[in-house]
Amino acid sequence: MTGPDNTPTTAVRIEPVTEGDVEALVELAREIWYAHYPALIGAAQIEYMLAQRYDAQVVRGELGRDGLWWDKLMAGEEMAGFASYFLTGVPGEMKLDKLYVHPRRQRQGYGGRMIARACEVARARGCDRLVLAVNKGNRGAIDAYLKHGFRVAGAVVKDIGGGFVMDDYIMVKPVTGDGSAPRGGAGPRLRDATPGGAQSGRQDVGDIHGNTAEATDE
Repeated sequence: MTGPDNTPTTAVRIEPVTEGDVEALVELAREIWYAHYPALIGAAQIEYMLAQRYDAQVVRGELGRDGLWWDKLMAGEEMAGFASYFLTGVPGEMKLDKLYVHPRRQRQGYGGRMIARACEVARARGCDRLVLAVNKGNRGAIDAYLKHGFRVAGAVVKDIGGGFVMDDYIMVKPVTGDGSAPRGGAGPRLRDATPGGAQSGRQDVGDIHGNTAEATDE
């Protein structure tokens, strides 16, 4: 199969992560984080969070959890990205916890495919919204999520231990109807959601916990 310019295209599919994928996923996470995060959070926090969230034993344990899903994005035989999402326990709410695409596979719509997959699962589980937390300094990810129908709903600074915090915007996307923002506007402007603004320290879309999801493919 070829694209519009007659160059070969790669078959892309989204599949559940299996135990046999864990080592490759852990390596991919490390590669993506070091390509993207040093300027945002620094190497020490990268290592701390990788150990917390991407230790192979941790990932394997999550594969067996009810109400939590791991997806891999395969481009041919290559794992090019992954996503994780779970039911938060708040009625109608699912959290998109992780979303990453390898830098060389970005800007091909793959992140949007994984968001759509999470929305499908959310609807099937009776949820009406998908929530996430994204680093306030990650402008590219924020813009990508806005493009895909999320809106800023608040902000939170969370102590994750080790002397580190996650300083995030909370974003929400309806997964029913046409996906547009609810009546009343698209949520607070980014400057209103920063510390000192009306939304500082609030968690308006439920108990947001876990890792920060970052769309890095747009």
